[in-house]
Amino acid sequence: MKRTGALIGLALLFAPDAAGASEFWVDPVHGKPGNDGSSSAPWRSLQEVLDTGLVATQQWESYPYKQGAKLVAKNPGAPVKGGDIIYLRSGYHGVLRVVSFHNKQRITVAAQEGHQPRFERVLIRSSSHWLFRGLDVRPEHAPKFEWTALFEIQSHGWTGPVYDIVVKGNRLQSVEDSSKWSASDWATLSWTGINADGKNIVVRNNVIRNVYHGIMVTAERSLVDGNLVENFAGDGMRGLGDHTVFQYNTIKNCYDVNEEHHDGFQSFSRGSDGVGTGEVIGVVLRGNTFINYEDPEQPYRATMQGIGCFDGMFIDWVVENNVIVTDHYHGITFNGLRDSRIVNNTVLDPNRERPGPAWIRVGRHGNGMPSTGVVVRNNLTTAIAIAEKQDVIADHNLIIDNPAKLFVDAPATDLHLRKKARAVDTGSSDLAPDIDHDKVSRPWGDTYDIGAYEYHEGEVGIDSLERKEPKTRENPKVGEDATGAQRQQAPEDRATNRSGEADREERKRTQQQADTFCSRATTLWLLALVAVSLLPVVWFMRR
Repeated sequence: MKRTGALIGLALLFAPDAAGASEFWVDPVHGKPGNDGSSSAPWRSLQEVLDTGLVATQQWESYPYKQGAKLVAKNPGAPVKGGDIIYLRSGYHGVLRVVSFHNKQRITVAAQEGHQPRFERVLIRSSSHWLFRGLDVRPEHAPKFEWTALFEIQSHGWTGPVYDIVVKGNRLQSVEDSSKWSASDWATLSWTGINADGKNIVVRNNVIRNVYHGIMVTAERSLVDGNLVENFAGDGMRGLGDHTVFQYNTIKNCYDVNEEHHDGFQSFSRGSDGVGTGEVIGVVLRGNTFINYEDPEQPYRATMQGIGCFDGMFIDWVVENNVIVTDHYHGITFNGLRDSRIVNNTVLDPNRERPGPAWIRVGRHGNGMPSTGVVVRNNLTTAIAIAEKQDVIADHNLIIDNPAKLFVDAPATDLHLRKKARAVDTGSSDLAPDIDHDKVSRPWGDTYDIGAYEYHEGEVGIDSLERKEPKTRENPKVGEDATGAQRQQAPEDRATNRSGEADREERKRTQQQADTFCSRATTLWLLALVAVSLLPVVWFMRR
C-alpha cells in the first residue's frame, strides 16, 4: 500500500486551494465602511481598510526595529490577506499611508478597469510585498494644495526596512498642465515623482510629469524600467543604491528655475566623511533616452548634464545603448570609475553653442585617484575627453562631425543610423551588447555598429524585428548582481497588467488545471487500488 499512499499524497499536493485569492473593491463615492468589500458592497476608503484591521499581515515583534527581529501576525483572520487584489474605483481617495504591513504574499492594489482612482500622495513605509498599479497621484486633487512628495517608498529607523514593492503603470504629476507656470511656480510647486528606498524595488512603466526630481533611488538590488519623466527642474533620475538597473527609461525637457545644476541621471557616493568618500557598486544604465529639450523655444530651458557621476568611486558599472541629446559639456561623465565599461552609446550636442560640445569623459576622483580598468568603446559622440595617466582603454569610438550624414533625423532626435553612415559595421564585438537601444539583435551586418542603434534594412522601427533580452554580463560582479536583480524583480511584476476580468480568468484557468491534475491523480489512485485488490486472485490462479 506504500505506492497507493504516495498517489494519495500526490493528489493532495496538487489539489486546488479551496480558499484561493480573493478580490475586494473600494469606492470613495458609493462605498461604506461597514460593507464587506465585495463588488456590490465596496468599502469607502483603502486607508480605512488598513486602519481598521481588515488586512491580515505581519509586523515586527518589537520596536524600535533591530536587525534580526522576527515578524509576527498582525490582524489574524482579517478578510484581506497575501495574494489578494483590491480594486479601486474612480473618485478621490486622499492620502494613502501604508506603514508596517509585511505581507506573506504580494497584495495588489489596482485601478479597476475603466476607473481612475485619484490620490493626493502615497507613502509606503516599513512594509513589503505590495504592488500598486493604475493610480493617478496629484497634489492638486486635494481640497487644499499642500507641499508633498508624490510616491514615497521609505525605510524608517523606528519601524524598520521596506522591501519587495512594485510601482507600475501609475500616473504621477505635480499638476496636469505646467505650461503657464512661472519660474517661481516651478521652484515651489513641483515635487519629486518617486523616491524609493529599501531593497528589491520595481519602478516600471510609470508616467511622471511636471516634477522637480523624477525618480530618486537609494534602494539596492532594484529595477527602474520603462518609465517616462517629462518636464522636470532637478534631476530626471538619481541612483545612489548598489546593484540597481536603470533601463529603457525616457527623460526629457529640463527646466532651469534655480542655481542648481540639472542632470538626466546623477549619482554620487556617500561615505563616513560625506559625499565622494564612499562607493556606488554594480549599477547598470542601459537603453535610456535623455533629451535636454524637444522645443528650442521651451521657457526656462536648461542646459542639462546627461549622465553626471562626479563624486565616485563608481565600481563595476555598465553604461550601454544610451541615447543622450544635450546642450552641455557633460554627455556622459565619470570622475572616479573602476572596473567598468561605457559601450555603444550615442551622445549628440544639438547645436554649436556653449556649453558644449557634449562629451564622454572619464576623469580622476576629486581626491586625485585615477580611474582604472575602464573600457570606452563603440561610442558615437560629439567629443571624448579621457584624463591622462589613467588605466582607460578607448577604441572604436567615432566623433560626430556631420549629424545629417549619420542619423535619420537629428533635429527631431531620431538618431537611428543611415544606411551608409560611417558608424555602420565599424564597431568591435568585444564587450558589445547583444541588442541595441530598441532591443534589436546585434549585429545585423558584417559586424557591430558604433552607437546605440544597430542599422537594419527596412523602415526604422522594431515591431517586426527580432528582440532579445540582455545576457548576463561578462563581468561577474556587474552581471550577477545587476542582471540578477532584473531577473529577481520580474516575477514580482508578473501579473500587473491585467484587468479584473483577466485576473479572474487566470485564476479560473489555474483552478481548471489543478482540477484536471487532481482528477488524473485520483484516477491513478483508483487504478492502483484495483491492481492491489487483484493481487490475491492472480496469486491463487497461478497456484
